Amino acid sequence: MAPRAVRLELRDFRNYERAEVDLGAGLTVVTGANGAGKTNLLEGLYFALTARSCRTSVEREVVRAGARAARAVVHTRDADGRAHRLEVGFEPGEPKRTQLDGAAVDGPPPAVVRPLVSVFMPDRLARIKGPPTARRAHLDQLAGALWPARAAARSAYARALAQRNAAIARIRAGAAPPSLLDPWDAELARHGIELMRTRQQTVELLAPRFVARAEELGLPEPARLAYAPRSLAQEEPALRLELRERRDGDLARGFTAHGPHRDELAVWHAERPLRAYGSQGQQRVGLLALLFAERDVLLEQGSAPVMLLDDVTSELDGERRERLGELIRGDGQVVISATEPTHIAGAGDSGAAHVNVDAGRAFAQPRLAAA
Repeated sequence: MAPRAVRLELRDFRNYERAEVDLGAGLTVVTGANGAGKTNLLEGLYFALTARSCRTSVEREVVRAGARAARAVVHTRDADGRAHRLEVGFEPGEPKRTQLDGAAVDGPPPAVVRPLVSVFMPDRLARIKGPPTARRAHLDQLAGALWPARAAARSAYARALAQRNAAIARIRAGAAPPSLLDPWDAELARHGIELMRTRQQTVELLAPRFVARAEELGLPEPARLAYAPRSLAQEEPALRLELRERRDGDLARGFTAHGPHRDELAVWHAERPLRAYGSQGQQRVGLLALLFAERDVLLEQGSAPVMLLDDVTSELDGERRERLGELIRGDGQVVISATEPTHIAGAGDSGAAHVNVDAGRAFAQPRLAAA
């Protein structure tokens, strides 16, 4: 059994002066007019669970206008049913304050006391239609959730890449010989091969589930997910040789142009890139299929994420809404927003929690009668 979120409390967060919301064990439906604060409520839950925003890198934006600081608190229950309190406080210009059960911690609280989080928001369509950088980061986040011990390889690779690029700058400036790149080629190859193997294994788990979920959600043509590494190397010496062969080009450009930092997670629909040829609606379905495929993989590991689905139904027809409703009634927690509860298939099911948002105020609502 994975940890789950039980209750959310916000203070001076976005347009909320104060909000307290109980979350359903399965489905929580958040409704309200456009601009009332539905997205802000979901962001607040993400902020409390991860100690960062899912919408902006400029975190002073989360502080309510006229307030000095923002605070987000989430109460959770771990796999053994023990209660925990996670608190994140943010004041512009000051270090972020994160606490677990009243004690300060560095960064997000440990995964054993908080659920993972998966997010759909309209601006997250960059995961599908944006540059490869967003898809690589998304893939690496899933890999880190599946194999936490391997997460260090990505950070180690990034550090080695930065050092190699710094060495290139010194060589171009005439301050060092080209042989300065030799140790960084070796370091980059060592961590790069590990990173590539982890990405390949992650996609092997994810791809068949993505195909199935895309079909269920109504993509009109067959979908496919593929890992497309920049390097063909299978072992460290081969990647090191590739880097050596491209050294002159890197020195001419001023940066490292080859390696796993140029990999792609390719999302295909009808054997064409969904990012370039898919409609807006098809891209939304593609992202949903990816997120639900990830949930499938994580469920098999016993670590189902909380899925935050914001404005997910606005471009889905009735049939796709019904199919989405079947998926959100599956295992794990889902917090989904809409302007009307009738837009959410399954909102009237027994056990679904309902929250209505009005101008930065959140109210518990009686559950709907099942249709």
